[in-house]
Amino acid sequence: MTLLVITIVVALAFDFTNGFHDTANSVATSISTHALSPRLAVLIAALANLAGAFATTAVAKTVGKGIIDTGLATPRTVLAAVAGAIVWNLLTWWFGLPSSSSHALIGGLIGAALAQSGEKGVQWHGVVHKVLIPAVWAPTIAFAAASLLLLLIYWVFQWMTPGLANRSFRIGQLATGTWVGFTHGANDAQKTMGVIALALYAHGSISSFYIPTWVKISAGVAIAAGTYAGGWRIIRTLGQRVFQMDPPAGFAAQATAGAVIYASTKYGYPLSTTHVVSGAVLGAGATKRLSAVRWGVAGNIVVAWILTIPAAAAVAALVWYPVQAIF
Repeated sequence: MTLLVITIVVALAFDFTNGFHDTANSVATSISTHALSPRLAVLIAALANLAGAFATTAVAKTVGKGIIDTGLATPRTVLAAVAGAIVWNLLTWWFGLPSSSSHALIGGLIGAALAQSGEKGVQWHGVVHKVLIPAVWAPTIAFAAASLLLLLIYWVFQWMTPGLANRSFRIGQLATGTWVGFTHGANDAQKTMGVIALALYAHGSISSFYIPTWVKISAGVAIAAGTYAGGWRIIRTLGQRVFQMDPPAGFAAQATAGAVIYASTKYGYPLSTTHVVSGAVLGAGATKRLSAVRWGVAGNIVVAWILTIPAAAAVAALVWYPVQAIF
């Protein structure tokens, strides 16, 4: 029982780091366009994350049952997995890189399962079809959709003066920023729900895999608290260093990113919301002009994306051995 309690606490700690690491997803564009003050933007995002956590459990079931073999997993597997994910989250937060907390957790699960059971511990079909393929098409769709929506905005609202357009779309960002926060909570909070439910099932505390109500509440509160704490280093990268957004571009990026995340959440894909939002931001920037995007910064973000799953897997695999020895 002690191991189970520690595993749940560490999983919720990961959920907290997920919140402050991914705060930029919801608020960076609103802050950079001056649609909202930083603290108000973070508060709205935290409340939206909490609400989104109760939207569905499709992603939680994918993470809990579709990535590693539940018949072989133990609470030790889950503890090593979330520990590896936390380490990678903290490293990328320190360097201000908007890497994926979701992929860090999935990488952690893969690494811990490999260390424990070898290749048979991982459901590779689920990893490829539920994680890797969406990791490519989701930000690509967000990039294209944000670009097209911004072009449509420029065409439909060309009669507006720049001042009126900026004021109008700053108001619009109240809705789109909340929308991204809601979809982030719906997708990301469920990942922690999934691993806690996996730990409960592996321990024998629940006889079949499902998400207890207290798990939903605790995961929602943890990610909301982390969001309110705010990952300011990453906010600066995504909101200011990729390109200087104006309110119409911020609106387009948020609206399309939220739509892609919501659709994926409905069908149980554990997306990287960071990838999707970054793709939308790049798409909006490229619409204005290609030179508006600081492609060197964007390249650093892509490198962090590529490294996340294998790096978190390696850390989790290393953590597995002391976890096994202690427990």
